[in-house]
Amino acid sequence: QVTVVESGGGLVQPGGSLRLSCVASGNIFSMNNVGWYRQVPGKQHELVASISPGNDKTYSDSVKGRFLISRDNAQNMGYLYLTNLKPEDTAVYYCNMDGSIYGGKIFDSWGQGTQVTVSA
Repeated sequence: QVTVVESGGGLVQPGGSLRLSCVASGNIFSMNNVGWYRQVPGKQHELVASISPGNDKTYSDSVKGRFLISRDNAQNMGYLYLTNLKPEDTAVYYCNMDGSIYGGKIFDSWGQGTQVTVSA
């Protein structure tokens, strides 16, 4: 079983910045994609950014140019740097990681979410 834990959320003023982190723990052999999603009550889950094993990055149009995704394969970690934050970025942010564990089984794990609130 692979557990993913996020951290780094909080309250920030418009225009401010945050760094979200997530770490996967378990019997991990390799990590595939890392994705950051966010959800606002009453709205669908939104894919904010993703990064492939080869460091190919994709961003939603709403965050392009403001957010930066990265990863540390050695530490099984993912990061999301949020800059120039806007009130509409307020949401619970979730990290998703997939890959394989020793023995060949696939994992696809979600963190518990971290709240980001952008408000003056």
